[in-house]
Amino acid sequence: MWGRRRVGKTALIEKFAEGRRAVFHTAARRPEVDELRELSSRIVPVAAGGLRDLAARPYERWEDLLDGLAEFAREEPLLLVLDEFPALMPMSPALPAVLRAFLDRSRGRTQLRILICGSSVRVMEAIQDYREPLYGRFDEALLLHPFRPHEAAAMLLDLSPADRAVAYGIVGGMPQYLSWWRQDRSVRENLRSLACRPGSLLLTEGERVLGTEIEQGDRPAAILYALAAGRTRYQEIEDAIKAEPSRTLDRLIRMRLVERLVPVTEDPARTKRTIYRIADQFLAFYLSVLSHYRGEIDRGLGRSILDAVMNDLDDHMGASYEEAFREYLRRMADLGQLGPGIVAVGPWWREGGQGQIDAVVLARHNRSTAPVLVGESKWAREVNGARLVHELRSKARNGLADPAALRYAICAREAITALPSDAIGVTAMDIFSP
Repeated sequence: MWGRRRVGKTALIEKFAEGRRAVFHTAARRPEVDELRELSSRIVPVAAGGLRDLAARPYERWEDLLDGLAEFAREEPLLLVLDEFPALMPMSPALPAVLRAFLDRSRGRTQLRILICGSSVRVMEAIQDYREPLYGRFDEALLLHPFRPHEAAAMLLDLSPADRAVAYGIVGGMPQYLSWWRQDRSVRENLRSLACRPGSLLLTEGERVLGTEIEQGDRPAAILYALAAGRTRYQEIEDAIKAEPSRTLDRLIRMRLVERLVPVTEDPARTKRTIYRIADQFLAFYLSVLSHYRGEIDRGLGRSILDAVMNDLDDHMGASYEEAFREYLRRMADLGQLGPGIVAVGPWWREGGQGQIDAVVLARHNRSTAPVLVGESKWAREVNGARLVHELRSKARNGLADPAALRYAICAREAITALPSDAIGVTAMDIFSP
């Protein structure tokens, strides 16, 4: 299992291990002998009755430790959890090969199961490569992602749907960040305590993500700042960082920090109409809003800066709510509520970025793919549905599809007036219901 820090890996493993015999060890980049001593101390409860006194004589080799655990698991299952596995690699570079050899010789002779977990996405993916010792040895591999809007809503049940949308637009889907949000306080009060004080949680977390979680080299932070400043095309990014960005962009995309967007009707391998955006909601808020005021907040001006942050929040929420709208349509498509054959949901635009449509739903029938629904999202409390449907018809007619062949979806924060009877209305109540 792997995924970014704060995404809930350890909590999920602890839930999985409830009622099971288990040994947990979290690596901390200690020398190998110290890691083995610490892990040996955690094995003591399951080693009762064994000949070796692990408190006095801890294991000194990984091979001996694994063989010992295999013996303790002969009669009943035992789970070994090696959390932050990448932290073991610098001091124990042979460990993957040791694990492979152990798995090969113990197969069918023990009920020991090993779960390795880590936050370094790059390392955890690399150890599964076909050239690596552990290739083909995993029974299950799980990449853990942040919560989607309706999942995050389950942690914000005391908020109104509109306030759930705002909280999600600020902290994103990380369970840890969502747990920081005080549901008995207003958005303004939460921003004051979480973002507008020296050393506040969101300020510190933004710097931590940029400084430690994003692996160094190839200017990943510079690319993220360029995207936050509106430089979304490849050439603009290259000009901003004064270097070729493709390798770093690919890495950020694999980490789901950045998303590569093309008009949903086009082939990503062929189109030149490509843009990039920050995919992580919290990082987008931190870079596009909060980081501008970081220095002055640290100097004690957070209370007066709060008004500026609140004003900037509305602009930030437009893009955040658009993506939440697309996620909602994907969920409805997966549930079969948008009709058969749905194969994609995404934005669409003409050459030069003109005529953008927030959401286009594609369906495949009789070996051909065509748009079947288009949608518009507005971060406004109330919108006129008839007017927006008319605008969508005009946009669709200009290069997308016959407007008469399409269904229409309109999204607002709380209410939609004059919505045509054949159109779909979507609000925060729909998107942020668990």
